Amino acid sequence: MNKRPVRVIRGSEPRRISSAQPQQLSVMIRFLLRFIGLCLLATGFVFLVYDGTKSIANHDVIYTKVVDVWAIIDQNSLNLVQGWLKQKAAWAWDPYLQRVFDLPAWVVIGIVAIILTLLGRKKKPLIGYARD
Repeated sequence: MNKRPVRVIRGSEPRRISSAQPQQLSVMIRFLLRFIGLCLLATGFVFLVYDGTKSIANHDVIYTKVVDVWAIIDQNSLNLVQGWLKQKAAWAWDPYLQRVFDLPAWVVIGIVAIILTLLGRKKKPLIGYARD
């Protein structure tokens, strides 16, 4: 027996939930991941150009650190995250995590953008197999 869940809408007959809705949800989530990834990639490129122009003007390599950008956006959340990381991962704070906060902002934003874009990409079709 095929028992599917029934969705009841007031003033209409009950209807069956189609099997295409979970697929539509995954398409929307992938689109959202790609969109956010591409926006972050554009933001990273803006930071790269900004740092490049500052470096050319000063005849020295100058870059904007992640901690500086985060402090401009929201100082309180930066303090909370740093305090939480120092408490929970004290062993990794000084040798590893502090260096992540000192990286150029365009590098960190670019890496996050690439990860989100890759998570949102379309699945490659399998050759010789049917995919539901």
